[in-house]
Amino acid sequence: MFFMIVGLKKYSIFVLINKSMNSRNIALLAAFSTAIIYGVSYTVAKELMPNYIAPFALIFFRVFGAAVLFWFAGIFIKKQHIARKDYPRIVLATVFGTSMNMLCFYKGLNDTTPITAAAIGVATPIMAMLFSALLLKEPMHRNKILGVIIGLVGAFVLITYRQDLRQAENAVFGNFLVFVNAASYGLYLVIVKSLLEKYHPVHIVKWMYLIGILFVLPFSYTELISIKWQQMPGEMVIRLLYVIVFTTFLNYLFNLFALTKLKPTTVSVFVYLQPVFASIYALFVDSDTLSLVKVLATLAIFFGVYMVSRPERKPAANKEAVHP
Repeated sequence: MFFMIVGLKKYSIFVLINKSMNSRNIALLAAFSTAIIYGVSYTVAKELMPNYIAPFALIFFRVFGAAVLFWFAGIFIKKQHIARKDYPRIVLATVFGTSMNMLCFYKGLNDTTPITAAAIGVATPIMAMLFSALLLKEPMHRNKILGVIIGLVGAFVLITYRQDLRQAENAVFGNFLVFVNAASYGLYLVIVKSLLEKYHPVHIVKWMYLIGILFVLPFSYTELISIKWQQMPGEMVIRLLYVIVFTTFLNYLFNLFALTKLKPTTVSVFVYLQPVFASIYALFVDSDTLSLVKVLATLAIFFGVYMVSRPERKPAANKEAVHP
């Protein structure tokens, strides 16, 4: 862990993976890694909630633990002065990226089915593309739109295949909150982009999580004081550490690095890979089975990610203009 933190200064942790890779490929690898970590985290966190730690309390541990780790990591990075005018944008990024999205997702999950929530959650790339078009004036090329659609279909099939689709109580409200979560994170990817162009990612995210503590504490306080630590097995503590260190700290670090080299739409589309790796891990622990439908859905997701992540070709120069 110490080596990884020291390597943040020049992103040597990424460079050591493969010195021959260019910065874009390293960024794609970072985004790919976040999908793996998130995919595994579904199973890792499942036994934590709600038997040992309630959802909002888990969110507090994620935010508080990540704040400590990122402020510690900031010690090894050259200090930067953040302009006063940029703090409102940091607060907005905090609201949409480390507070509202988490709170809405877990509350919505309590009122709807996990299958429906997961299906709605893959709308994040679409929302990121929409906000990028509205706020950043990014063009919506045909190939990217097609890639989003193909990936969305593959993810939906993978998530809903042979699953019980009966609606839970208050499902309409729960589905709305899960959609707010997807839209919130999509907007966060767009808001934080300009900050990452000016400052080191760790300096931005450490302030986001520090401010995020103030947002999530009022919601999680009651659940925090009700935790019975003496009844929690050591295995559950390890799971909690995984959620804090890997799912939160490393994932946000990888995601922020990816945003410094890629468009928000490209980064957000890797959410499609999360159910893929969630299924792979479930197969590894013998909690699921493989089928042709799942294989085809997985291939569709990878193809969708490829179409969205590949750079747009520049139009060829007009030969008549070169040779009049």
